[in-house]
Amino acid sequence: MSSPDDVLQDRRTASQHFLQELVEHRGQMLSCFNDLLSSRPYQDRDQILEPLVSFCQLLIDYTADAHFRIYSYLEEGRERRQPVLEVAREVYPAIMKTTDTILDFNDRYRIEDNILPNIDSLEADLSRLGESLADRIELEDRLIASFGRRN
Repeated sequence: MSSPDDVLQDRRTASQHFLQELVEHRGQMLSCFNDLLSSRPYQDRDQILEPLVSFCQLLIDYTADAHFRIYSYLEEGRERRQPVLEVAREVYPAIMKTTDTILDFNDRYRIEDNILPNIDSLEADLSRLGESLADRIELEDRLIASFGRRN
């Protein structure tokens, strides 16, 4: 029979594991974002197709991973540490705004039937997205740090 301490350790190990995976996925997405930025100027539609598809896929995977693994974990009541819950309540609304920006970008630049959408505003949209991602990362890092606190 598991002791309460064993159950607590298992929950904390699980939370640390999915936080580590989130940071790894975020790093992959940011690397792809940098690759896309280095493809400027965005004049050759064929040249930008592959990096844009890769980036959008990683962006959505990262966003979904964060939502379904961290936020659902919190919403399901599996986290009991008050400092973690307090930070989550504080940052979640702003993180959801960044999610909206991410989904808008993906909807605008989703490739369907290998037809690239209009890329005339891609650079400006990437700039806005980059600002939103910077905000999101800062908020996520606050949440991640709260998981590491001993309480």
